[in-house]
Amino acid sequence: MSWDQLPIISLLSIIFWISGIFFAFKGKQERTAVILSSIGTAIFLVFIISMWISLGRPPMRTMGETRLWYSLFLSIIGILLYARFKYQWLLAFSILMAVVFIGVNIFKPEIHDRAIMPALQSAWFVPHVIVYMMAYALLGANAVFVLYLWFRPKKHVITPQELSLCDNLIRIGWAFLTLGMVMGALWAKQAWGDYWSWDPKETWALATWFSYLLYLHLRQRVKDTDVLFAVSIFSFILLQMCWWGINYLPSAQGMSVHTY
Repeated sequence: MSWDQLPIISLLSIIFWISGIFFAFKGKQERTAVILSSIGTAIFLVFIISMWISLGRPPMRTMGETRLWYSLFLSIIGILLYARFKYQWLLAFSILMAVVFIGVNIFKPEIHDRAIMPALQSAWFVPHVIVYMMAYALLGANAVFVLYLWFRPKKHVITPQELSLCDNLIRIGWAFLTLGMVMGALWAKQAWGDYWSWDPKETWALATWFSYLLYLHLRQRVKDTDVLFAVSIFSFILLQMCWWGINYLPSAQGMSVHTY
């Protein structure tokens, strides 16, 4: 299966995702909602695996290919959180974000070939990218949740369960960030002879890691949810700079080993 089939496969996935969301909001149809949404995600996963086979390499080299994984993990996290906490809107927003990134890929296609540069021909390539995409999806789901809690009418009091969900998403996401950075350092040692080189991507990754760590420390001491939510959203902005924003920075042009 090739990139040309993305619109058709995406349409099939979106049909099942929307059907799942419909039943989620219908009430007392949680099982049906989870099954339909999961089918949509399974279809998209099959497309990614098929691309992997047809390309003869992991579909993780270009920004467009990483967006495929981001959409996949967003849908998975949305389904899991809905199955656990029954937040219909979180399922809907996670799916919506997944569809947005799919749309970017459809309307802004990139060149996808079999070529893979020597630095990417490493055993660390696949786990490093997958771990980071999982972290980005978890922290993306947290950002959606935080914005919902922050801007909903003040008459709705933020419950301890909702704050706990925010914390858990960040804790798990931060753990994946940490694991991704460790893998990246080991990969860099193998590929370029040093664990850390203060490459622009590495610098923004470290800033993102510290920013979420700041949230985790403040969470134990600060009771003002506005402060906590502001730190959370600021951290997510740093994450966007780390993921794709550096490609537009002058400091990364022709210098960063992370721009392909």
